[in-house]
Amino acid sequence: QVQLVESGGGSVQAGGSLRLSCVTSRSLFTINAVGWYRQIPGKQRELVARIPLGGRTNYADSVKGRFTISRDNAKNTLYLQMNSLKPEDTAVYYCNAGRWEGPTYRDYWGQGTRVTVSS
Repeated sequence: QVQLVESGGGSVQAGGSLRLSCVTSRSLFTINAVGWYRQIPGKQRELVARIPLGGRTNYADSVKGRFTISRDNAKNTLYLQMNSLKPEDTAVYYCNAGRWEGPTYRDYWGQGTRVTVSS
């Protein structure tokens, strides 16, 4: 299993920045992919950014050039640096970890952290 604890959400004005953090209970090298997703009430959860183990990072088109996902393997921590924030970035952001456990691929989620961007 993987436990994920997020922090760093809050309220900011448009154009501002926030950094989200997600501490994992396992070494990032034992997780096949880590990433950030977000959800607006009444809408489906959507991918923001994702790093597959040994693969290329991918971003949602809406955040390219503004958000940066990174990882600190020594601290078992995933980050999301969010710059030039827009009101449409307002959502609950979730950390995700996916890993193969035997024949089954399992997704794990953090509790979510709210980001509010005002115009």
